Amino acid sequence: MRILVVDDEKDVELLFRQKFRKEIKNKSLELVFAFSGQEALEMLEKSVPPKVIYIFSDINMPGMTGLELLDKVKGKYPQIKVSMISAYGDTDNYNKAIESGAKEFFTKPIDFESLREEINGLIN
Repeated sequence: MRILVVDDEKDVELLFRQKFRKEIKNKSLELVFAFSGQEALEMLEKSVPPKVIYIFSDINMPGMTGLELLDKVKGKYPQIKVSMISAYGDTDNYNKAIESGAKEFFTKPIDFESLREEINGLIN
């Protein structure tokens, strides 16, 4: 299963690779990374249909926000599940994300056990 992580903070890649090293090693999970909403859309367009089945995106990014990315993904690729993350657990972002079709909403620091359960639910 291929997951796309979208976050403008580059250190997120190392963190995700550490937290999911077992799943990556046994090839049950493939992580790919984009560092902007635009880069994420370009990655999705490289294969038809996209090989990504789940997107985990930060909300607050320069340029295209995670909520704008969510709208574009849901409009063009409704089969892809998208969860959002924010450093701010504010109700406004939560409501916008869920109303726009987000599967889940996480706050930083990420609870990786909850995220693992979310991902395992998609695999099984």
